[in-house]
Amino acid sequence: MIITVNKLADLDAAAEQVIKAIGDRKIVAIYGQMGAGKTTLIKHVCKALGVHDVVNSPSFSLVNEYQNPNGEPIYHFDFYRINKIEEAYDFGYEEYFFSNNLCLVEWPEVIEDLIPNDAAKLTIQVLADGRRAIQIV
Repeated sequence: MIITVNKLADLDAAAEQVIKAIGDRKIVAIYGQMGAGKTTLIKHVCKALGVHDVVNSPSFSLVNEYQNPNGEPIYHFDFYRINKIEEAYDFGYEEYFFSNNLCLVEWPEVIEDLIPNDAAKLTIQVLADGRRAIQIV
C-alpha cells in the first residue's frame, strides 16, 4: 500500500490509513531519510489514536511513552544515536517490544536484526516536488 501526502493538512487522513494498514501488529518500523517526516507522521498517528500527551522525538532518551485513552502505553523509539545493536539490549528493548503494546520505531535500520518479522514496515520517501509517499508492508 502506498499513501501519498500532498500537504501537511493531509496527514490526519494519512494517519488513519496507516492505522488501518498496521492492523493488529504491535511493532511499526518507520524508515526514511533525515527530515522525511517520521516524527511528524508519528504525531498524527498518536493523535488519531487519541493520545493527548505531547509527542516529540526521543532522540536523546531513546524512548518516549504516551498513553492512549484506555491508559495503555504507546512507545516511541528513535535509534538514530545508537552506535551498535548492543545498546538496544542494554536499555532493555525486549521489555517494550514484547509488551504487546504499540511500538513506533524511528531509524530501525540500526537494530534491524531485532525487528520482528511480523512488524509493519513503513517507508517515507520524499518526492521531487516535496510530497511524501508512505509505503506500508
